Amino acid sequence: MTERQDQAVPDAVMTRIGQVVMLHHAGDREEARDRFLRLWDEIGEDGDPLHRCTLAHYMADTQDDPTDELAWDLRALTAAGELTDERLAEHEDAPAVRALYPSLHLNLAADYVKLDRSDAARTHLSRARQASTALADDGYGNGIRAAIGRLESRLDGLEGLDGLNGDGGGAPGPSWGPPRQGF
Repeated sequence: MTERQDQAVPDAVMTRIGQVVMLHHAGDREEARDRFLRLWDEIGEDGDPLHRCTLAHYMADTQDDPTDELAWDLRALTAAGELTDERLAEHEDAPAVRALYPSLHLNLAADYVKLDRSDAARTHLSRARQASTALADDGYGNGIRAAIGRLESRLDGLEGLDGLNGDGGGAPGPSWGPPRQGF
């Protein structure tokens, strides 16, 4: 009995978020978006920061409009700022708080690229690069660092071209940016 008490208690909300993520990855973007919205209504703007951060992080992927995607990624970043390592430790698969920031800033950078806001994209790429020192030398960490490098290269390649000049017009297509990385 004591051994069982030492194990993390399953988090029903995180399980439900994971189920919706699987639904989205299976290709049902609209249904995933609808279910995420219902979950968001349950969690609320002042709910558990881990739930808000995770849901908003994945909800961003279901958006059709880059402005909406940015809004959800900003919600994820705000919620991450309220997280503690103690709260994350309650969820056995969650990384330390500082390990969330590279992915969160990378996704914001990709959002700003889509919105043709190169200065903001570069700011978040720089933050992602700085925060990536918290990542382990494993598949996840290497994947995030590689995605940062790819987005930096794309952004560098667009400098001087019409479109990505920070004026808000001519957003690149929907394939820009990294895939969502799980927490």
